[in-house]
Amino acid sequence: MRILVADDNEWVRRGVIKILSPMSHWEICGEAKDGTEAVQRATELRPDLVLLDVSMPGLGGLEVARRLREQVPAAKILMMSQHDPAILLPHAKEAGAHDCVDKTHLSTELLPSIARVTNSFYN
Repeated sequence: MRILVADDNEWVRRGVIKILSPMSHWEICGEAKDGTEAVQRATELRPDLVLLDVSMPGLGGLEVARRLREQVPAAKILMMSQHDPAILLPHAKEAGAHDCVDKTHLSTELLPSIARVTNSFYN
């Protein structure tokens, strides 16, 4: 599975990549540091999954999700946010995302969330 990581914070991108690196069947195919770049990279790379920060400069994550639904409809979208996922989830789903994960719990919730969204496995 090919994954695009889109977050304006380089430390978050590095952390996500570190969490995902032991998963040999998951490949980081690219990164994006803002919403516009996320749409461009996803359109070019055609990832299976986009890990997408909800709050980015320029195009916000919800608008990026809407555009990705049109331009890369096969990609699954997992939103990452510091906001309460329960509050964000209805807005994220309306925009085309499949689920949300709380950034403060990425170390424990990211892998299970990816597995759930993509119907894949991890270990």
